Amino acid sequence: DHLACSSKTKQRWQRPDSGWFKINVDGSVSKNNTKAAIGGAVQNSDGEWLMGFNMVTEMDEKFKIEAQTIVEGMKLAWLKGYKQVEINCDNAMLIDTIRN
Repeated sequence: DHLACSSKTKQRWQRPDSGWFKINVDGSVSKNNTKAAIGGAVQNSDGEWLMGFNMVTEMDEKFKIEAQTIVEGMKLAWLKGYKQVEINCDNAMLIDTIRN
């Protein structure tokens, strides 16, 4: 297994298991704008920040924006050689979709 997903809204950040990396992602949508912002951070099992990303993208459904955030975070992590990743996202429906 090379991917773990979770949706945690009320718990504090927890370190991934040894040898794993955690990607924390989020997207932000403004109803007054035609753009959305996405971003995330990658940390190792010691809790050290390794890298982050952010970008502005076209406005779309919140679900699609959150999904794009996960894809961008995974692309960045995998390009850096981090193959065992855990993703934290606040969209429980998206996490359920990925798991199923």
